[in-house]
Amino acid sequence: MLITISRQYGAGGSEVARRVADALGWRLVDNELVERVAVRAGLAPEDVAKWEERASTFVERLARALVAATPEMAIPPEAGGVVPKLGEADLVRITESVVAEIAAEGRVVLVGRAAPAVLAQRVDALHVKLVAPKSDRVEAVAARLGVSPQQAAEAVDESDGTRARYHRQYYHRDWNDPVNYHLVLNTGTLGLDGATDLIVAEAKRREWE
Repeated sequence: MLITISRQYGAGGSEVARRVADALGWRLVDNELVERVAVRAGLAPEDVAKWEERASTFVERLARALVAATPEMAIPPEAGGVVPKLGEADLVRITESVVAEIAAEGRVVLVGRAAPAVLAQRVDALHVKLVAPKSDRVEAVAARLGVSPQQAAEAVDESDGTRARYHRQYYHRDWNDPVNYHLVLNTGTLGLDGATDLIVAEAKRREWE
């Protein structure tokens, strides 16, 4: 049993996922997945545990880190002091394997990482997508990042575009197609509490408590 939370940037996906996990007593998997993939990609987990959300996708953020020999980048001994030359496709495969392993552990709420596509054949999965009006998301992103509304709008558009491209390129799926999810919830209308309550209610209806 697992729940995946996909989200438009600024729609409150990480916070709703945390609340759902708390309500069900399940494990939340968000940054932990980043850390696991980092280890397999040859980076120390602490170097990629915290990434700014306005970067497009996890895989692209990690790919940039892997090829950027910056002073802040601490290369672990096992990497031989050389940044691994992995492309996005390599990181997609690594991410897929880690997502599958986490899903097998059960009773997890998994945020993002194209999990609905990777786990599309799982019958014990509840796939949720959170959306919200762009104006609401721009306001939330601007407040969180401390940037102007224009900068926030650019970040929202970039993130949405990149996530759509990622799903289309690697899974031949339309990220915006509601058919790919069991629930599509508008946090702009429902609020974070309302979205959380509906997801928890569906899990309980399935007797997943």
